[in-house]
Amino acid sequence: MTAEIERADKVGRVSASRYAEIVAALRKLVETASRVQFAVGDFALEVEPMREHGGTERSESLFTVKESLFRLAEDIGLSYATVDKARWTASRWPKPQRVAEVSFTVHCILASVTDDKERFATIHNPPEGRSRWTPDAANRRVGRKVVKPITPQEKISAIHALAQDEGVAATITGDLLRRPAVVAQVRHEDKVRAVEELTREDKVAAAVAPDFLRRPSVVAHVPKTDKVKVIEELTRDEHVAAEVTTGLLRRPDIANRAMSDTIARHQVNRAQADHGRQAREQFEETSPVAPAIRNIDRSVEFLDLVTACHAFVAASGRVVPGLRDRQLGDAERTIVHENVARVRATLDWIETAVDTGKVDVDNELARLLQGE
Repeated sequence: MTAEIERADKVGRVSASRYAEIVAALRKLVETASRVQFAVGDFALEVEPMREHGGTERSESLFTVKESLFRLAEDIGLSYATVDKARWTASRWPKPQRVAEVSFTVHCILASVTDDKERFATIHNPPEGRSRWTPDAANRRVGRKVVKPITPQEKISAIHALAQDEGVAATITGDLLRRPAVVAQVRHEDKVRAVEELTREDKVAAAVAPDFLRRPSVVAHVPKTDKVKVIEELTRDEHVAAEVTTGLLRRPDIANRAMSDTIARHQVNRAQADHGRQAREQFEETSPVAPAIRNIDRSVEFLDLVTACHAFVAASGRVVPGLRDRQLGDAERTIVHENVARVRATLDWIETAVDTGKVDVDNELARLLQGE
């Protein structure tokens, strides 16, 4: 506890009382230094008075002004910049308006206040809560960068100044974006721009996109036109397109809307024809009776009929085993029996047509085939 009290009574390595003595002594020296700097400015003004009111010089003789001030600076052992600043500051603060307790540095900063009356009044009114002007307070008053930022905007400006180097800016940005509380306060439009920039690289975009597309709430906000473009891009691969299309056409409402498109309907019909042709080709290549059939003078109708029988048998071979240990309801069994009856009638009709060449359908068979 004693050590903490001792530290509280010290500033740096000295006690609070000694610190107060140092401050008092240095303030007197600062006043003296300010008088010296104003004296340099006054003498510089005597050598080269300001060419225009307000301290703004626009003159063809400006080159000769600089030449004179440069010579004066050389002769007294100061830099040209020091003499020039002292001259300008002295021109902005006539002797009656100078405040001895305020440093030359503060006078120089507040000299940029344009209006004379406002400038002269300002130096007598330090910021609220302060007994005297400081360089940071003066810079804050005229809108310049401060050494020790206090307000959020000053801190933001300081960070921007430190992050001029792109490598530094990138590191800072990465660190900040790892803080959820910070990201939550970023404006929506800035988040969008950031994501656009971060995903310019194809590999990054490809890695991020699936994560977004797995989130229904995100997909729900995607405009319809963009959804269409995404699906077009994702289905460029034929295997993916075939799988997706099959799944979509199993949905009656979608299949109905798709078939209302003339081109789509034409493509489906063409696909069915191609599928039938491929089935015939497969039959000729794989069926045991194919060699014998090749020796027959076949008609298109004969091949279509054989293909249809082959397709029916193949389809039944795939579907029926799936009924193992499954009990159908009464309504389902009725529908199946009705369809089986139509199949039997159709098979009888085929046999009659093959044996006799007669393809006429009597009324009873027609009603059966139509499901009546």
